[in-house]
Amino acid sequence: MARSASARNPWVLLLLILAGVVLGGFLGSLAEGVSFLKWLNYGQSFGIGQGNPVVLDLGVFVITFGLSIRITIAGIIGVILSILIYRML
Repeated sequence: MARSASARNPWVLLLLILAGVVLGGFLGSLAEGVSFLKWLNYGQSFGIGQGNPVVLDLGVFVITFGLSIRITIAGIIGVILSILIYRML
């Protein structure tokens, strides 16, 4: 059976991965309060300007630069599930 044109589109894969990361992070934060599911929210944060973002004050307007990424077990599971869903399309 041939794949449909939308299934081969890399944008579909990107959107599925982003949805997997967001839903995985959301479920990980919900699971934080449950004692036997706390491991889903275990992860590492990294980024630019973590805690202290870079601020560029030009007098007329202020620009704030910062990026923070938190990778959790639930997010990784969400990415894996989204890739499996993409391969099934």
